Amino acid sequence: MKIRAIIAAGYVTLAIVTASPASAHDSEGQTVATNFDAVVPNIPGKSMIVVEVDYAPGGASPPHTHAKSAFIYAYVIEGAIESKVNDGETRVYRTGESWSEAPGATHSISRNASKTQPAKLLAVFVLDTNDKALTTPIK
Repeated sequence: MKIRAIIAAGYVTLAIVTASPASAHDSEGQTVATNFDAVVPNIPGKSMIVVEVDYAPGGASPPHTHAKSAFIYAYVIEGAIESKVNDGETRVYRTGESWSEAPGATHSISRNASKTQPAKLLAVFVLDTNDKALTTPIK
């Protein structure tokens, strides 16, 4: 019974620690909500955090980098997202399309490609459990 309480407390602590960085990524025209958050049991020291990013028509994320340990898989749930990662080409991804980002990637463009329709993506982060900030704005 004690082990279950310790594990439950660990999950609660991890959820609190990682929920704040995701919402810190909010900006005008974009909201970010944590959808899933768990330690990966068969990969010591790794966690998986899934966030849903909703873009209002014309909404965008500020340019940012991701956690140095984070491998990211992004999947467009709705609409069209314009994205540029590192020195790659700027591309529009539509519903059902996806891309990945290497650890420490710079995301210079991430925005709704439409000025009239909303867009939504799911971002899956696999990262070191003790990485606290999922994203850091580029100033």
